[in-house]
Amino acid sequence: MPIPSPDELKALRLRAGLTQTELARRAGVSQSLIARIEAGKVNPRVSTLMKIYRALQEFVSEQLTAENIMSTPLVYVTPDTKLMKIAEIMWRRGFSQLPVMDDKARKNLGTVFDNDLIRAFLKEDTRAATLTAEDIMSDPLPIVSHSTRLRIIARMLSYETPAVLVEKEMKIVGIITRSDIAKILVHTREKT
Repeated sequence: MPIPSPDELKALRLRAGLTQTELARRAGVSQSLIARIEAGKVNPRVSTLMKIYRALQEFVSEQLTAENIMSTPLVYVTPDTKLMKIAEIMWRRGFSQLPVMDDKARKNLGTVFDNDLIRAFLKEDTRAATLTAEDIMSDPLPIVSHSTRLRIIARMLSYETPAVLVEKEMKIVGIITRSDIAKILVHTREKT
């Protein structure tokens, strides 16, 4: 992880809407230290900068919800979608998984992962053109509420789950992948 500069920390604090006092309390340092760091009057230890930066990251992850970070509209396939079409969508959009949904009820039926496709093409090379999503799909992705906090989603995605679907008002409205979480971290750093 790159070490944030004092200017980056100030920009992150302002963007998060935190006062120096609030950030100091969250980071376990004094408000005057935050003020001196931001004014360039002190050269803080790297460990102190990291402590403040982690407090900012925790605050941001407490505030963001699934609705703030989901990719929408949801791109999905139906059970009868042919493998060649699924491969084309995944390749064109850079996806590593696609939800399999009932088109009418938008019910979460399963997931086609890139590994499922590869195995199907290698194992069933003569029949692959006739196979559909239903023939090769894996278990459905977990579903989270649109109000689920980023911290909880990040924990879910740090294990076996590569993505979660987002539900609002009894409808699946989006998806969050591990790369979406990574984009948030990079985006936060780029804005400074």
